[in-house]
Amino acid sequence: MKFPTATYRLQFRNGMTFDRARDLVPYLKQLGISHLYASPIFTATSQSTHGYDVTDANEIDPAIGGRAGFERMVAALKEAGLGLILDIVPNHMAASLETPWWKDVIEHGEESRYAHHFDIDWSRRLTLPVLGDDFEAVLEAGDLAIKPDPETGKPAFAYFDAFYPLNPSTYDGRGTEILETSDKAALAQLHDKQPYRLMSWRDAARDLSYRRFFEVTGLAGVRVEDEAVFEESHRLILELVRDGAVQGLRIDHIDGLADPKGYLDRLHRAAGQDCYIVVEKILGAGEQLPADWPVSGTTGYEFIAALSNALVDGQKIEALQSAYQDLVEEHPDAKAQLRAAKLLMTGRNFEGEASVLVGLAAKIAEDAGCPIPESDLKAALSEIMIAFPVYRTYGTPEGMRADDKALLDHVIETITGSDHTVSTEALALITGILKGDVPNSSMQGSVTFRTKFQQLTGPIMAKSVEDTLFFRNNMLLGLNEVGAEPIRPDFSLDHFHREMQVRKERQPLGISGTSTHDTKRGEDARARLYAISEAPHIWSEAVADWRAINSKAVRELPDGPAPEPEVEWMIYQALAGVLSPNFNTQDEKAVEELKKRFLTYLEKALREAKMRTDWGDSREDYEEAVLGYASHLFSSDNKDFLGYFKKTIKPFLEAGLANSLAQTIIKLMAPGIPDIYQGSEGFDFSLVDPDNRREPDYETLSKRLATAQKPNADDISVWHDGSLKQYVTATLLDLRQSTPDLFNEGDYLPVKPQGSSAAHVIAFARMHADEAVLVVLARFTLDRDGVQVLPPRLAEVTLEMPNGLRDRRLHDVWTGEEIETSDVLDLAGADKAYPFLVLKTLR
Repeated sequence: MKFPTATYRLQFRNGMTFDRARDLVPYLKQLGISHLYASPIFTATSQSTHGYDVTDANEIDPAIGGRAGFERMVAALKEAGLGLILDIVPNHMAASLETPWWKDVIEHGEESRYAHHFDIDWSRRLTLPVLGDDFEAVLEAGDLAIKPDPETGKPAFAYFDAFYPLNPSTYDGRGTEILETSDKAALAQLHDKQPYRLMSWRDAARDLSYRRFFEVTGLAGVRVEDEAVFEESHRLILELVRDGAVQGLRIDHIDGLADPKGYLDRLHRAAGQDCYIVVEKILGAGEQLPADWPVSGTTGYEFIAALSNALVDGQKIEALQSAYQDLVEEHPDAKAQLRAAKLLMTGRNFEGEASVLVGLAAKIAEDAGCPIPESDLKAALSEIMIAFPVYRTYGTPEGMRADDKALLDHVIETITGSDHTVSTEALALITGILKGDVPNSSMQGSVTFRTKFQQLTGPIMAKSVEDTLFFRNNMLLGLNEVGAEPIRPDFSLDHFHREMQVRKERQPLGISGTSTHDTKRGEDARARLYAISEAPHIWSEAVADWRAINSKAVRELPDGPAPEPEVEWMIYQALAGVLSPNFNTQDEKAVEELKKRFLTYLEKALREAKMRTDWGDSREDYEEAVLGYASHLFSSDNKDFLGYFKKTIKPFLEAGLANSLAQTIIKLMAPGIPDIYQGSEGFDFSLVDPDNRREPDYETLSKRLATAQKPNADDISVWHDGSLKQYVTATLLDLRQSTPDLFNEGDYLPVKPQGSSAAHVIAFARMHADEAVLVVLARFTLDRDGVQVLPPRLAEVTLEMPNGLRDRRLHDVWTGEEIETSDVLDLAGADKAYPFLVLKTLR
């Protein structure tokens, strides 16, 4: 297998087509990547902006160029010597009338040949949560009628522009008569005869007959564990791999599958030994990928979390927390917040999925002659979900692994040792079901329960933490990232080094990303927000000043001010993260564009927090007040504020640029395969999706790299326009390509700085055979007064050199100079013109 040395993620759609990607190949080649890493390319819904709502897994989407465009792109990649990694979606397909398989299931019910391709409970009618109100209300309003389907001419329930086909048996030989039906009672009777039930979208959380992706009813779970379903849904994927068009696969949401290892084993056999495979998997604290999975690693969310240990000032984080708590006038307990978020998910957002599990457990208990009240089972199941520390276990029909059983025992111990009263009989029953300790007559029920339980714990964790708790705790937004822990760790450089050493041992070829299409904000925004931890007093004083300036924009509502103080804090921090260094606050067009992006973000943040408004029950008065406050920050009536704001955050802006460069160099030099998310080789100050899926300015990026001379780091403009970051990226990617074994196989050695400024330096070495590289980076570049002057300089410290770097001649990758080493390297005597050193051994 030819492993990647670096990947480049492209988001297709939103203007990005195969032909446009083909035109970028020379730029990507010059940048130094080895593989293009493509978002899903298979046919998706007509309005898809991301491609994860696949409608046909065996067709390349005509909307982005189709098969012909794809082959032109592949030819260009091959000519340039670049590979291709595809993002594939085995867990779900679009529950859409545009999906041929799904539409066939709607029409024919369980008689459809695709009925068991989807994870549907066929003990009842297929629920379709597509109506704006209850069926009876919609019918009474005259919004439902029988009309011919425009595509097939067959009779269908017409609801605005959607046509839900009637089962042929319900009108066989009476098509014309059925099309003339208008009586509401007759329509209701006809609806009752269908294999599906049209229902309100609001009822999906408690009454859905199919497995969905997280809370998205428009994405139906696929039973890829069935060999026939696997083969039919992977036919084109495997054809592209076997034909040599594709060299790697990224597996979306592996934890959604019934049997992840079984799927990966089958995929590995079918794709062959030379196919590079990584999985989207969020690892909990201390969790590692199962060692027997035939993959190279994850897509790297845990790498982002590890970086915070290197760039967040753990000595001052408590001061920031204290300032935030003083503002909100409460001291929230992180564990209590997590519990509240999980209770909300189990009791409301995933009520239906939990109810199915309770029903299965009750049936097993009843069959065993020891019935347990469903209320007790519901409470016990909820507590287990709440106490679950990771996304899921990996039991199969054959049973649970020993480490999964140990994890489950730990969860039960946590519950029984808590203050929450739970039925011990209910806990014991659920534990026994999960472990397979049930009578033979209940074994199939146990397998079904275990599978559904394992497919539910992940969504509950994700929606509780990433999409609820991380939008509630606004103390330091840069920490609220996919893969981060809800209970904050102790931030330390030692912790970071340990994580990198584990990464080297457990997944040296996993992807190391710093921005993705799913991250809450772009990597440069996150790096800037980390800098707030270096000067919390300056930040909190600034927030107080900004709040005073804009106090008249706060509205008093019956349940309190809008925005409340913690939301004001969040607004200013999000705004601090999104401003590009060269943003012109006097450019009315640019200000208006930023305002539009920012308000879209803010609406999503408020609804995800689920405090005073929500997606399912939005409060117009509250949202209008908060969005109005944010609009005021951009208003011509408040025209001086944005300029004043940018001037105030200048120390954090510049410290963030130093953090950004350090973060980039770590990604390129540490264990793992670095991924460059589209355009982030320049700058990525994006907000949460859909903002982070906008197309970069490739014309500027390409021209700049094509004509670039080595930037002078003393020139502040190269920091502010992203050209320094882009050039460093290209330089270090070239180094990776020239010495792939050093980075793919080399050890990771922390190098401990000595001296009074040791806390301001990150140093590590990569070593393999007689090759080695030493990396030294500046961190915590704000001084005690919160002043940051670009460019920052490396602190004057001494490094004790590892054995492979002692008494060697080292080549400075950036300056081209040679350095003679002994057993130590004194940075006081080294060239500190840049805030980093990358020293490579000479052969």
